[in-house]
Amino acid sequence: MDNLSNSDENYDLGYQPSPSSLDQNDQSTTETPGYSTFSGDSFAYCRTNSETSAFSEPIDDQSCSSEPSPSCWPSLKPGGVHNQAVLTRLGMKQHKNLVDDHKLDDQEALDSELELMKERFAKLLLGEDMSGSGKGVCTAVTVSNSITNLYATVFGQNLRLEPLKHEKRAMWKREMDCLLSVCDYIVEFIPTMSQNLRDGTALEVMTSRPRADIYINLPALRKLDTMLIEILDSFRDTEFWYAEQGSMSSNSGRSGPSGSFRKIVQRKDEKWWLPVPCVPPEGLSEKARKHLRHKRDCANQIHKAAMAINSSILAEIEIPDTYMATLPKSGKACLGDSIYRYMYTADKFSPEHLLDCLNIASEHEALELADRVEASMYTWRRKACMSHSKSSWDMVKDLMSDTDRSDKNHIMAERADSLLFSLKQKYPELSQTSLDTCKIQYNRDVGQAVLESYSRVLEGLAFNIVAWIEDVIFVDRSVRSQNH
Repeated sequence: MDNLSNSDENYDLGYQPSPSSLDQNDQSTTETPGYSTFSGDSFAYCRTNSETSAFSEPIDDQSCSSEPSPSCWPSLKPGGVHNQAVLTRLGMKQHKNLVDDHKLDDQEALDSELELMKERFAKLLLGEDMSGSGKGVCTAVTVSNSITNLYATVFGQNLRLEPLKHEKRAMWKREMDCLLSVCDYIVEFIPTMSQNLRDGTALEVMTSRPRADIYINLPALRKLDTMLIEILDSFRDTEFWYAEQGSMSSNSGRSGPSGSFRKIVQRKDEKWWLPVPCVPPEGLSEKARKHLRHKRDCANQIHKAAMAINSSILAEIEIPDTYMATLPKSGKACLGDSIYRYMYTADKFSPEHLLDCLNIASEHEALELADRVEASMYTWRRKACMSHSKSSWDMVKDLMSDTDRSDKNHIMAERADSLLFSLKQKYPELSQTSLDTCKIQYNRDVGQAVLESYSRVLEGLAFNIVAWIEDVIFVDRSVRSQNH
């Protein structure tokens, strides 16, 4: 009874109930994501302000007996109970302020994300034309640009073999899910069953399913995306670290071996903007080297898969009329006399031998040659189909199978196609040709735009990962060769 009376007295003196004593229906108004009033921190915080208060003397648990002893009870000074109640209210007020701060932070985060999504949605509807005059690009190009810009935002500053930051990872997943969701509504109708009416009329019942190219390629691209993120996640606790170009300290950017200073292995000038990987003076362990080789092979296979999907999607995109209008009248004008003479006179055409004779010195020269070969190929194909009065390239492509295989233009077009294929195989890092850029710019198919841009950014990420791993392997090999 004394305990009950004491509790009633404390309540009358201003005791405020803790959040844990509130009704369960009221919990939804105080809980916020990432913070709970029932956490251990909140209880410890309240106990700190009541049980260890300076206004009460410590009580020894072993001193309690059946008979009350005045020396075992804390002496209550005048105003002590009131001060304790005031302090309790102060603690609960601070606790409430913490909850309010968490609520405010969460609301601000939600508001910022909502504003960002509003901005992206507005640009999508306006076609990136902020004037609203309807002069913007089509939806397909807008979606393609959005995926490309998102990739640059998330991975543009990621130049090292390290896990992606949590904020960037969340942004990539959230916004890619939003951009890819349009593919859920791109369908095709197929007959599933047929019914015969009483009068003999046959009816076919149609049902919708995802379009074939999306149904095949989009799940594959999502899997490649997940695999690339997992490869980056595997480089958490590594034996190598990074330093800025020109730094003399091996522990720049990360704590390396104490007291070890050496000259950083210099890389080629074309990679001057990348941080330099550093390894211990004795080199990497065999386990670390095996892990690097395994992840390099995985990333290399992902790069090939993404590149194959991208090439297949680009091949299906219709060639714009603007590109066909710019083609010269003859393939010889595109290639030049020397290349044309070899392709025309050789009995057994070897594209590899031709590329070796050209002595291509830079990527710019290779890309220029690819543009010329591709233009000549479509010039010869157009001339091979000139007898047909068809203007659409889809019609020309369908009629190619009916063209005489012994026709000179058809033979030259096939040789140009094989030369272009060998050129892309020899230079896999080759940029997009003029035709590829023109296709992306004038494409109107939203599904193809999503698949092309998604595969293109994954191809670039996989290529970068392979290059970063090669840099670490090169530095490790150089350090171990210096030691021997």
